[in-house]
Amino acid sequence: MKPIRKAVIGAALLGSTLTGGAIGAALLNGTATAQSTSTTQAPSSSSSSTSGTPAPDHAFDPTKGGHVGANGVREELLTGDTADKVRAAALAAVPGGTIQRVETDAEGSPYEAHMTKADGTRVTVKVDSNFKVTNVETDAGHR
Repeated sequence: MKPIRKAVIGAALLGSTLTGGAIGAALLNGTATAQSTSTTQAPSSSSSSTSGTPAPDHAFDPTKGGHVGANGVREELLTGDTADKVRAAALAAVPGGTIQRVETDAEGSPYEAHMTKADGTRVTVKVDSNFKVTNVETDAGHR
């Protein structure tokens, strides 16, 4: 085989491999994004202060925390004293609300609490490193 032909075939194989990898990565990212949607709908069973109904099509896995942010950081469930302080701050900000889970925040605040308000609206309460509420965001598309 001629050296130029070998180079062209090698470049074509390399290009198709890279393209296939990019398509695979995009598909995996789409799957991760689809799974993160269900995590806002299902409760964690680890706390007596939580209640709610899991999403019908997807089960929330509390061992994996929340979604992966655009920056590639996966949110992790909070435990112990930190979790207690975030819960207290969130409940003070949303009186009568129910906490689904508390976790690190992949984008923005150090911590967040996913909650359902007394009227059924789902919100995310952002909490800073001093355990002060910085924002209460209504989760789009959820009541």
